[in-house]
Amino acid sequence: MQKTKGQVDYILILIILCLFVFSLIAVYSGSGQYETQDPYYFVKRQVIWYIIGITIMAGVAYFDFELLERLAIPLYIVGICLLVVVHFFGTFKNGSQRWINFGVFELQPSEFVKVFLIIFLAVILNKKGKYKLSFKGSIPITAKIVFASIIPFYLILVQPDLGSALVIAAIAFTLIIVSGISYKMIILLSSGFTALIAFLVYLHNHYFEVFSKFIKPHQLERIYGWLSPEKYASSYGYQLAQAIQGIGAGRLKGEGFNQGIQIQSGKIPEAHTDFIFSVIGEEFGFIGAAILISLYFMLIYRMILIALNTQSLFGTYICAGAIGLIAFQVFQNISMTIGLMPVTGLALPLVSYGGSALITNMIAIGLVLSVNIRSKTFMFS
Repeated sequence: MQKTKGQVDYILILIILCLFVFSLIAVYSGSGQYETQDPYYFVKRQVIWYIIGITIMAGVAYFDFELLERLAIPLYIVGICLLVVVHFFGTFKNGSQRWINFGVFELQPSEFVKVFLIIFLAVILNKKGKYKLSFKGSIPITAKIVFASIIPFYLILVQPDLGSALVIAAIAFTLIIVSGISYKMIILLSSGFTALIAFLVYLHNHYFEVFSKFIKPHQLERIYGWLSPEKYASSYGYQLAQAIQGIGAGRLKGEGFNQGIQIQSGKIPEAHTDFIFSVIGEEFGFIGAAILISLYFMLIYRMILIALNTQSLFGTYICAGAIGLIAFQVFQNISMTIGLMPVTGLALPLVSYGGSALITNMIAIGLVLSVNIRSKTFMFS
């Protein structure tokens, strides 16, 4: 005998609201370097995006996620088609071609493809069942996952958008880890990735002309700026060097709200979007940064609990994909601001200013809430 829980995870929603407060404070302070007639311009727009995002999240949460099994293939195909449209007819700005201009608004398909891929891979793995596979048995399912992921990965990479392409890879790898695929296969994939990096380094050092065909000049500049921010502090590593200096200046308690020298002087470009963690670090110090990171830990922890408690294997894989999506973005964004990872232009989930990324994360969280609402408990388990 079974009964449906039908409960909303209010703790998870409370965490989102706390991140919303962080977002408004940081966006207001980080956007102060831009001269606008209305000092609340970016904050007002962020509130609107949040209202839209929460509304969409609520709608997704009350939509039966199991119905998505039938829609997985059409959604995946639509996502790939949109990426192809971007490739040929997309709007080009800031050195990238990532958007489709609809006149009233611009759509960034790569954001929504992340969710479509989660659903599609969850369907593939759900058909496999709960059984752990041998190395030989893992080959077909791994091939399906890699093939399904490499198409959007490539189309996003050539936009170029390395950050979003890495998110695609992170989603696929997260689902592979939790899927019951042989650990030997996981080790093989990890070794292959490591070998690829080593091969690129070898090409860079010995056959640079060949290397330049794979890595674009601006991507290489970011790598140089990441490895030696002091050496390239006036060029490639300028943004990172200023961000590290600002976060270091924050020390324990921070410089105070709207008092960060690096931020308010405009030395850190895109402080309200990609480098918003530097706003938190400089103006609220270690304490503010620790609180923010703790909120992310609690968010991911609640999502893990939902994934473990659901009786739906499909729901488990959806939650795992959403966890991979958000966790990687948090790790990458914070790491690139403090110099642990190269700068890739990924937004800090639910905090950075912007619409497409925020709505994508809200959809992912909405799917997790939908899984939780429709989880079932068994009287005799």
